Amino acid sequence: MSGHSKWSSIKHKKGAADAKRGKLFSKLSRALIVAAREGGADPSANLALANAIEKARSYSMPKDNIERAIARGSGADSDAETFEQVVYEGYGPSGVAVIVEALTDNRNRTAADVRAAFSKHDGNLGSSGAVAWLFERRGLILVDADRADEDEVTLAAAEGGAEDVEQDGSSFRITSPPEALTAVREAIEQAGIEVESAELTMVPKTTVSLDDESAARKTLRLIDTLEENDDVQEVYANFDIPERVMEAVV
Repeated sequence: MSGHSKWSSIKHKKGAADAKRGKLFSKLSRALIVAAREGGADPSANLALANAIEKARSYSMPKDNIERAIARGSGADSDAETFEQVVYEGYGPSGVAVIVEALTDNRNRTAADVRAAFSKHDGNLGSSGAVAWLFERRGLILVDADRADEDEVTLAAAEGGAEDVEQDGSSFRITSPPEALTAVREAIEQAGIEVESAELTMVPKTTVSLDDESAARKTLRLIDTLEENDDVQEVYANFDIPERVMEAVV
């Protein structure tokens, strides 16, 4: 899944740039608020909150911002009650399966926006369960392969409970059960290895290869349009774009 994994790395770098403008921090705060509201303020007893904190840390969100969001969600602020989680599923260009996770205070608005994005970019919004069976929930950690030793990464990841470590271009890609994400990240960091990103994700069981630049561009335009929506938290897709095509289209 080289092309897909490279896109994950590109997305993270883009996200870091977005964070400087504050837009990403707003989305991360929303996720923290909802997780704390639904499961409490203790991340050791709230997996969703622990994962939201991991993602916020990956994008260098200040500790004070994280703590304020958790406090708001755990009962201090009525804003927490306005958000609900909604998941949309559909197919993009070339039959690429797409899952969209959103936190919204207006379900009708978000549904209309997501449907419009699919329609504009040669996709189709489906019903619940349409493509979810093509994905598995996993923890995903990326480490810069140029700044770490593979054996050390593999050993540290295994100690934390990781399932797999593979080199994918310029990154080591570490996957884990969802509940082990925090432990794996901590084990890697304790070994003196810098983590590029750590987050809960949906890993595709099978992929659709986009060997044509036009098809790849169409798919990435759909992903970009969805991710630019303020209500959208995550977009997962099962495309695989070869390195040569990825370099040409991004």
